[in-house]
Amino acid sequence: MIAHTSSAPATISLLGAQQNELLRALSREELMALFSHLELMPLAAGKHLFDVGQELDSAYFPTNAIVSLQYVTEDGGASEIAVVGREGVVGASMYEGECASCTAVVQSAGYGYRIRGAVLRTAFFDGGALAQQLMRHASALFAQLAQTVAGVRHGSIEQRLCRWLLDRLDRSISSELKVTQEMIASLLGVRRESITGCAGKLQDDGLIEYRRGTVVVLDRSAVERRAGSCYVAS
Repeated sequence: MIAHTSSAPATISLLGAQQNELLRALSREELMALFSHLELMPLAAGKHLFDVGQELDSAYFPTNAIVSLQYVTEDGGASEIAVVGREGVVGASMYEGECASCTAVVQSAGYGYRIRGAVLRTAFFDGGALAQQLMRHASALFAQLAQTVAGVRHGSIEQRLCRWLLDRLDRSISSELKVTQEMIASLLGVRRESITGCAGKLQDDGLIEYRRGTVVVLDRSAVERRAGSCYVAS
């Protein structure tokens, strides 16, 4: 069992942790049991939380940061397989010595709460709401991965671009996304010219506004329609 602490931080700090939806789903008692083990961390864009093959010794609960999970090829290329924001956790390990099967890179800067993997495992095996939430999140990640594979096989580049934007909007507090076309092309595994063409068409149709390094989604409903079956709301 995780020991409770009598020197709990101020309530405002608890509210800060509850910006992460997984932590917010816990009872106050469960959250208090974890709280002394949580460390608020600034997560800068481009920071690697872990790389493929690295032992998972810590997990992160993002609050306003967005983390891209990427499959890295032998030649150093990377394609995004899933994305995690305030709804979940990154780097949770279910057994000691577990190694990462992908690379986790902060795509949108913000904050998150870090916890040692051993502490999280103990809490998981204690059962309760945390175990249920972690299993639900793992299931959602598998669904996201399946959706990614199906999109690559059957979706157009425009559909995949729209889904990529929507995935970020689902985890962002605004409709403005700090991202370059080069980054999107790299993560989707397509040519930059293809993204430029698709983004230009979406802009011409009034769905988005693109400025260098920034995309503003103007009509989310229309972007969802363009994404079609490539997108299922998180």
